[in-house]
Amino acid sequence: MLEEDRYCIDVVTQISAVRAALKRVEEEILKDHVGHCVENAIQSGDKDDQRQKVAELVDVLGRVRG
Repeated sequence: MLEEDRYCIDVVTQISAVRAALKRVEEEILKDHVGHCVENAIQSGDKDDQRQKVAELVDVLGRVRG
């Protein structure tokens, strides 16, 4: 778009749309992680695995939200 000398607001609008799409993908992946990886760790009864999965989740949420 920049090479085509598109209007600045059009470029910013496209960037915003891409960010929103990536946010939705990120949310779906996090839901999948909780629904499978974290849930499996909980069901396994393996305390070390449970702690690791929760720590990973807390860490990634801190980076995503921070």
